Amino acid sequence: MSKMITVDGNEACAKIAYYMSEIAAIYPITPSSPMAENCDSMRLKGQTNLFGNKLEITELQSEGGASGALHGSLCAGALTTTFTASQGLLLMIPNMYKIAGEMLPTVIHVSARTIATHALSIFGDHSDVMATRQTGFAMLASSNVQECMDLALVSHLATLESSIPFVHFFDGFRTSHEIQKINNIEYSDIDKIINHNAIKRFKDRAMSPERPTAKGTTQNPDIYFQNMEARNVYYDNLPNIVQECMDKIYSITGRKYGLVDYYGDKNPTKIVVIMGSGGETLCETID
Repeated sequence: MSKMITVDGNEACAKIAYYMSEIAAIYPITPSSPMAENCDSMRLKGQTNLFGNKLEITELQSEGGASGALHGSLCAGALTTTFTASQGLLLMIPNMYKIAGEMLPTVIHVSARTIATHALSIFGDHSDVMATRQTGFAMLASSNVQECMDLALVSHLATLESSIPFVHFFDGFRTSHEIQKINNIEYSDIDKIINHNAIKRFKDRAMSPERPTAKGTTQNPDIYFQNMEARNVYYDNLPNIVQECMDKIYSITGRKYGLVDYYGDKNPTKIVVIMGSGGETLCETID
């Protein structure tokens, strides 16, 4: 039986990101900053990751620097993550294209926040994550604090299985700073469902003079198009992989998730498709 803990969405997510990563390349931005702060606190307390080491945390000069360090670290074979929101996520877009194109498994955890336009706003919408849909990252949304922990783990497991990078996001302030009692996922239980062969496959692709590879080439349209098409099969397989990872979470927690979960009448006359914290409000409205 897992114990109950009292955390907000940021801390729930950070607990998983810490354990599943070797390096975090960070730059603070509201309301995502507490995720990196929680990781730093866990490191200072001596917490170890799945490899038995402390998470290495490096703060860069901007979110662009953080995503550049994320890309380089992944190329070197280190499981790496970062945390961001709003304009910070937009600064990561150029490197997100490279990370997805090179099929490097990683998770960017985002506490979704309004992008500044005529004015800056620190409150929540999905304008930041929606602006990254074209990069090739898969996207998984958490609706509440419990899901911030559970689906963060799904994201880390699925990215290793599929080699497709993930944006795991939840609503800024509404979920990132909402304090709730949740069921903790014990690290010992995570060990039972990690695919260590997938981790080895990723690390075997690391840049090394013993395994020379070519990166950053220039290609004419015929070759470029073939490579783009070759990636499609990985995206075709992704929904099944994510569901399998959700089923693994069920095996250790008893909490069941689906790619799409239906709530409401068996014979509805109207259907609302929703993601994020609004889902809980809608369920209460239906009731």
